[in-house]
Amino acid sequence: MLILGVETSCDETGVALYDAGAARLLGHVVHSQVDMHEAYGGVVPELASRDHVRRLVPLARHLLSKAGREPADLGAVAYTEGPGLAGALLVGASFAHALAAALGVAAIGIHHLEGHLLSPLLSARAPKFPFVALLVSGGHTQLMRVEGVGRYQLLGETQDDAAGEAFDKTAQLLGLGYPGGPALSRLAERGTPGRHRLPRPMLASGDLEFSFSGLKTAVLLLVRGADANEQFRADVARAFQDAIVDVLVAKSALAMETTGYTRLVVAGGVGANRQLRAALDARARTGGFDVYYPEPELCTDNGAMIALAAALRLRAGLATPSGHAFSVRPRWDLQASG
Repeated sequence: MLILGVETSCDETGVALYDAGAARLLGHVVHSQVDMHEAYGGVVPELASRDHVRRLVPLARHLLSKAGREPADLGAVAYTEGPGLAGALLVGASFAHALAAALGVAAIGIHHLEGHLLSPLLSARAPKFPFVALLVSGGHTQLMRVEGVGRYQLLGETQDDAAGEAFDKTAQLLGLGYPGGPALSRLAERGTPGRHRLPRPMLASGDLEFSFSGLKTAVLLLVRGADANEQFRADVARAFQDAIVDVLVAKSALAMETTGYTRLVVAGGVGANRQLRAALDARARTGGFDVYYPEPELCTDNGAMIALAAALRLRAGLATPSGHAFSVRPRWDLQASG
C-alpha cells in the first residue's frame, strides 16, 4: 500500500510517500516557514495556516511526479491530527480527507509525537521494541516507555518550558534571531566550557520530571547589565547548553535504569543537537544501553514520520478510519492515542 503522509502541525509543511508493502520511504519534502515568521520573532498562527494552504497541493504534486506515481496509486492518506496549532492542523486534515474521499481510500489521523518517537524506525540502524523514548522538541520534553505501536506510557515530562522553548527564549535574551535554538547551538560551539555555571533544574529530584523555566531566568540575571560582547554571549550560550544537556542525559539514564530497557530513542528537533548526541552516546557506553536517532533531516516536523506511523498502525490493526467527518486535536495526550 502506498501512503501519502501530511504534516502541518506548526510552521513546516511536510509531505511524504511511504510504501507500506516494501517498508520503504519513497521520498519526502518539507517547506519551512522560518523566513516568513522571522520578522515577527516567532510563529504567527494565521500566517502559518495560510502558507500551508498555498504549499500542500504543489508539494504533493511534485512528490508524486518525482516518484513516478499518480494520486490513483495511493491506498491511504495520513495526516497529523494533533497536537499543534488548530488552524494549521485543520488545513492538513481538510486536504487529507478531501483527497482520500475523492480517491475512495482511508484518511488516517496520527499523533504528532507518535510520529516523532517512531521516526528512528526509518533509519538504517532502527531500534526494536521495547524502548524508552526521549521526545525533545519546541513544545514537548517527555520520557516515554514504548512497548510497541500504540503502547505508550508517560514516565516524566517538563513542568513548564520544554527544552526547545528554553532554547528559543534564551536565544532571544542573547539577541539571536528566530528560530533561536539552532542559532544558540552554533554560538555555543564558540563558547568556553566552564566560564559560567548555570543551575541544572531538578537534576537531583530522583524522578523523571523536567523544569527549564528557572534556567532561562538564570540566564536573564547573568546577562542583565553585562557587557554582552560576542565572546560573553558565546560563553553564556555554552553554559546554557551544557546545563540542558546535563539534565536531559541524566534523566534519560535514570529512565533506562528504572525500566531496565537497553534501547533509548531520541526524537524531536532538539534531538539533532550535536552536543546532546555526543553526551548521550558517551553515557550509553558506560550505562550499557544503545541510543537510536532519526536521520537529522527527520528530526524536524516532516510527513515521513506521519506516513510511517500510519503504516505501522495499519499493520497492527490500530487504524480504524470512520468516514470523512473529521476534527483535529490541538491538545492531545499521547497515551490516549493508543
